[in-house]
Amino acid sequence: VGNVTGSNSVNVFLGLGLPWMIGAIAWQLRGEGNAKWHARFQHDPELGWLGAVGSRSQAFVVKAGSLAFSVMVFSICAVVCIAILALRRRYCGGELGGPKIPKIASAMLLTALWFSYVALSSWKSLMESGAGCAH
Repeated sequence: VGNVTGSNSVNVFLGLGLPWMIGAIAWQLRGEGNAKWHARFQHDPELGWLGAVGSRSQAFVVKAGSLAFSVMVFSICAVVCIAILALRRRYCGGELGGPKIPKIASAMLLTALWFSYVALSSWKSLMESGAGCAH
């Protein structure tokens, strides 16, 4: 469990941080932004750290969006997963293998957790972007 958590943390840091850093460097070198940036971010109330509205200097902006929601859903799924593993250790004698019915039930539950995480995170992201079908 520790190895998976550590591996996922590194993947998130590299998977988010590295592309954002490359994007910020490329954006700065190409001098992108100007009218497009001003239309999108100059009057955004969430970007007060860039300065006063109307006189903000340009910066590479990546809004968090549904990240907090996704982290919350992931954390809940992780706690449920660890509880399932603890229950399996106590009642089945180990985290993996064991009697056929508990083994299949655990696999189905863990798969359902994964699908739930993907579905909920996707739903929230679509709702925030306005691409969802229900408002």
